[in-house]
Amino acid sequence: MTGAVGPGISVLYATYGELITERAGRINLGTEGSMLMGACFGFIITVEASSIAVGVLVAMLAGAGLSLVLAYLVIYRDTNQLATGFALTLFGAGITAYAGRGYVDSTIEGLNPISIPLLSEIPKLGQALFQQDILAYIAYVLGPLLFLGLHYTRTGLSLKAVGESIDVAFAAGRNPRVIQIAAIAAGGALAGLGGAQLSLGLTHTWSEGMTVGRGFVAVGLVIFAMWSPLRAMVGAFLFGGAIGLQLQLQTVGAPISPFILDMLPYLIILFVMALWSRASARAMPEGLKGVLKATT
Repeated sequence: MTGAVGPGISVLYATYGELITERAGRINLGTEGSMLMGACFGFIITVEASSIAVGVLVAMLAGAGLSLVLAYLVIYRDTNQLATGFALTLFGAGITAYAGRGYVDSTIEGLNPISIPLLSEIPKLGQALFQQDILAYIAYVLGPLLFLGLHYTRTGLSLKAVGESIDVAFAAGRNPRVIQIAAIAAGGALAGLGGAQLSLGLTHTWSEGMTVGRGFVAVGLVIFAMWSPLRAMVGAFLFGGAIGLQLQLQTVGAPISPFILDMLPYLIILFVMALWSRASARAMPEGLKGVLKATT
C-alpha cells in the first residue's frame, strides 16, 4: 500500500482532468503531452524562481495551454480529436525534450512529505495515506468534491448535459462551446498538475519522457472508473500499486525479464479494463459514443 499512493497521485490528477473533459463529450489524447509540459516547465520554473508554488502554477498553465490548442482545433476547426490529441502529445514530448535538456538529472528539494498527526499512526494505512506531500492530500479531497460537483451543482449538471447531447443542452440555454473549452482547459490544467507532482513531489528531478505513458493510462482509467471520480481514485492507486510491485520485483532480483517488469503496470490495467468493458460501455456519455463511432 505504501508504494501505491505516491506513484498513483500523478495519474490520479490526469484521470480527474480527462474525466472532466470526457464528461463534456470530448476525448483528449494530448493528456500525456500536458503531463509532460507540467512536469518539465513546473520543474524549470521551480529551479529558476526558487518557488515550488510558482512552479506548480506554471505547470497547470502549461498543461492547460496545450489543451486549449486541442480545444481550438477540434471545436472551431473540426479536426479529428483523437489524431489531434495524439499529435499534441508528440508536440509536448518534443518541446519538453528541447526546453528541459539543460535540466536533465538536476535535483531539487521539492515537495516533502507531511505527516498528519494520529492518522499517520493507523496500522498499515496510516503511513501510506497520511505521510504524503501536499498535492496528495489535495488529490484525496478533490475526488469527492468533483463527485459532488458533477452531480449536485449547476455547473456539473451543465457539463454532463453537454456530454450527453449538445443540441439538447443548447436548447436548454447552455453554451456547449464555452462549456467544452472550459472542460478541456481544466482537464489540461489537472494533467499539468499531475506532471508537476511527478517531477516536484515524487522524483524531485526532470528527465525526458518521464511520464512514460501515464497520460494514456489516465485515459484508460476514466473508462475503468465509468466516469466517476471516486472510482478513478481506486484505479489510480491500482496503477500505483502495480508500479510499486514492479519496483519491488526488480529490487529482490526476481527472475523475470526487465522488459516484462516494465510492462507489468500497463498489463494489469489492461486486464482490469477488459473485465469492466461492458459495464463501462453502458456508462459512457452519449457524446463520446458518437466520437468513437466516427473513428471506426
